Amino acid sequence: MDFARIDRMKTGLLGLAIAGLVIGLGLFLAGIEDLAHLVWTLGVLPVLIALLVEILRSLRAGEVGLDIVAALSMSAALGFGETMAAAVVAVMYSGGTFLESMAEGRARREMHDLLSRVPRTATRHRNGGLEDVPLDDIQPGDLLLIRQGDVVPVDGVIASETAFVDTSALTGESLPVRLTQGAETMSGSTNAGAPFDLTATHPAKNSTYAGIVRLVEEAQRSKAPMARLADRWSLGFLIVTVVIAGAAWGLTGDPIRAVAVLVVATPCPLILAVPVALTAGLSRAAHFGVLIKGAAPLETMARSRTLILDKTGTLTDGRPQIIRIDTQNTHSDTDILRFAAALDQASKHPVAQAIVAAAKARGLSLPLPTNVVEIPGEGVSGRVDGHAVVVGGTDLIAQHVTGPAPRPMRSAGSVLVALAVDGQMAGHLVMADPLRAGTQAMLAGLRAQGILRIVLATGDRADVAERVTEGLGLDALRAGLSPDQKVLLVLTERKNGPVMMVGDGVNDAPALAAADVGVAMGARGAAASAEAADVVLLVDRIDRLGPGIEIARSARRIAVESVVAGIGLSVLGMIAAAFGYLTPVQGALLQEVIDVAVILNALRALRITPTGLLAAE
Repeated sequence: MDFARIDRMKTGLLGLAIAGLVIGLGLFLAGIEDLAHLVWTLGVLPVLIALLVEILRSLRAGEVGLDIVAALSMSAALGFGETMAAAVVAVMYSGGTFLESMAEGRARREMHDLLSRVPRTATRHRNGGLEDVPLDDIQPGDLLLIRQGDVVPVDGVIASETAFVDTSALTGESLPVRLTQGAETMSGSTNAGAPFDLTATHPAKNSTYAGIVRLVEEAQRSKAPMARLADRWSLGFLIVTVVIAGAAWGLTGDPIRAVAVLVVATPCPLILAVPVALTAGLSRAAHFGVLIKGAAPLETMARSRTLILDKTGTLTDGRPQIIRIDTQNTHSDTDILRFAAALDQASKHPVAQAIVAAAKARGLSLPLPTNVVEIPGEGVSGRVDGHAVVVGGTDLIAQHVTGPAPRPMRSAGSVLVALAVDGQMAGHLVMADPLRAGTQAMLAGLRAQGILRIVLATGDRADVAERVTEGLGLDALRAGLSPDQKVLLVLTERKNGPVMMVGDGVNDAPALAAADVGVAMGARGAAASAEAADVVLLVDRIDRLGPGIEIARSARRIAVESVVAGIGLSVLGMIAAAFGYLTPVQGALLQEVIDVAVILNALRALRITPTGLLAAE
């Protein structure tokens, strides 16, 4: 769909409607009434034609929207010579559609920026050199170079001696996996270690990542469309309008009374108040780092009652952290961290970088290591402050120490990093991917906002998921799930009401697309999940989900309040017009007063401030 062309068309229609109304008013005040009526008519016709095309499209899809009332009022006003009233209605209608288009266009622009980082090429060995080729050109048997940080473009087998890959986006396993020569790896994994060679076994279109993309597309096609708040009110309002207008004409024989009723009945509170309130809500949510892709997702977000959460990168940070330091001999935990971090400065392994970050967070001064030798997949050796230091896996350390190398107890999902200093075991750093800070308080806040059921869905092992989420009071935990199983879970949970799904990995993308509202962690999450989602958290903080829901519910409440007040006043105006107390032009002016009132009320959504938000500004 050409969104840019649609946006330009809506902008043009609004411009024509405003120009027609303003120029016509000028001509009318100058006494050139015939030309004024012609200008008003010319300003209305493009809006009316576009509106009729939209109505026909909606009717073919089996939908009845508020557009019919606006078309009736413009058509009747033109038909009976009330061109000024028709021009006012045209401005109001085109203004409302322009506001919705503006909000959705901004969301699309931000998403384009977010997804521009997606790689489109791969590096292939060819004739003793390297070449960058489009993904579609890769064939089985091609030898590819996967640099550090690259996403594996196709399924294949490891051609180098070892490789470290981060599969968290696919499987939910939070720590990198060591693979040896001949081992299979999936597209969508990330190289977390030194560069390695990969022999492609499938073309890009048949690889794991492509299969997940197809699953996303299928989920989006099967997803029930989100009903707009305004359209849910429109059918009832249309019936009331037609009954009052028909009664006014039939009982009095005066068609102008019916026109006046239709003009007053133009659903401007629905056309304007709803998009104004929801657009303000979208803007307010973006201020707090929550990108909502349009008014319909915001409405559904406000009505969601079931929340499904991924684990790795969502409830947890997705990066290894030190949870405990075990010391031996005379070394303190500070000594162990300082020696390990100083040596790990020479390594780009994610575990090594996490150790360095932990040391810097403690304010430790790290000397530069010398004589550094890194053994891929095993560890690093070198000298720090004149001491021989080795840091890495327990098997490597056992080869460099005299005497026994005891291993401390570790819980499920954690890893041990051992340290030897001058040939003696110094201690261990126990690392894991713990819950994000404040997770329990965040979940309690979501329940207070109306989320009735919270479910964890992860591709990680059950024992790891249970340990990490212990004490959170989840309603259910589903572990070891594949992408299609996550989709099935979303569909199953719909029996409890609208479902919101939060995730960050490639394996979450199909479930995000299938959910009533998909929420992606966009700061460090996979581009596929951000593209499939309806909402993207632009900052790497799951605690922004609560404020996002609160803003959505407040904006929807303000929209409903504006609609109820505006429609109530419009019905009173329709009754007055039916009894002959209002002409069509007077009805249009009255509708303007109502519009101003409901818009001012709707703009209160710009001042929504989520309660309990940390670092709100």
